[in-house]
Amino acid sequence: MIIQTMEQYDSSNNAYFTYPRFISLESGLYDEQFKAVFSLISVEYFPTSLGYHILDDRSYLVVKLPNKRFFNASFLVVSSMLHYWPIYQKVAMVLLSIVIVIYFLSLFFLRRFAQPYERVNRQLDNFIKDTVHEINTPLTIINTNVDLYNIKEGENKYFSRIKAASKTLGSIYDDMDYLIKNENINFEQDEIDLSEFVQRRVDYFDEVARQKAILIQSHVDKGVKILFNISQLQRIVDNNISNAIKYSYEANMVIITLLLNDDGEVELSFKDFGIGIEEPNKIFERYYREDRDKGGFGIGLNIVKNIIDSVGIKLDIKSEFKHGSTFTYTFPSSMRC
Repeated sequence: MIIQTMEQYDSSNNAYFTYPRFISLESGLYDEQFKAVFSLISVEYFPTSLGYHILDDRSYLVVKLPNKRFFNASFLVVSSMLHYWPIYQKVAMVLLSIVIVIYFLSLFFLRRFAQPYERVNRQLDNFIKDTVHEINTPLTIINTNVDLYNIKEGENKYFSRIKAASKTLGSIYDDMDYLIKNENINFEQDEIDLSEFVQRRVDYFDEVARQKAILIQSHVDKGVKILFNISQLQRIVDNNISNAIKYSYEANMVIITLLLNDDGEVELSFKDFGIGIEEPNKIFERYYREDRDKGGFGIGLNIVKNIIDSVGIKLDIKSEFKHGSTFTYTFPSSMRC
């Protein structure tokens, strides 16, 4: 029989005993046959062996009492509902704390590891800025004197090589000059006859290509006009032609195509038959060069990528190692005039 009174008189001690009650716990006193002497436990069946037990959604602790200490009860049973949410909360807090600590430690160590690379990049940037200021004057003098010689004495193969080399150097100079100034210049857009522009750049690099016995074939639709910045457009075209020549095998060809596709977009592609690309995902990183024997600073394609990303030009690259590459730039129809 369950006794529900809060206080009972203990004749052996000549005193009253007040049974403790808790909000989160249920408990009871039981005799040797686990019949209730006094119980607040609401369930009918529970484990009767000593120790800690889990049954259904409750936990139980069965404890042996001193003989005849509390109303001749032999066992104390304590029970509570299992609540997992506080455990989940604590686990979540611990995990969140671990993640936060790992995050800040990662930032700290990454920052420490990145410092040497940042220092090298700053040094390279400073070197480029200093170099640009020193290149322009002698480069202009070389080109002017070669042109004057050719006018006076006629074509000379040695001076043609000098001229081709100066054009290559001029393209590198333009890249470095753009790299220095692009953050401080607002590039205004103008109406450009892309067909004429591409053909002029093909003619400009023809002398460079002839030094490797490379033929530049151009297939250019007439009258294609776009709204674009002339300086940025030259960086795109010049870098692609220069790279196509640089990485082509000798006595081969470079094919440049300009056309309107079926969606009214302008497609400009540069195809070479050269060494191809081993690491397509890295070629747009600043200072990255796949073949260091080819020269250059590794900034040209990084400049091109920044330009096309800023204006929404799509780029598709198809490359087969040791067989050549094709770079196709798709100008959105909104750029057409």
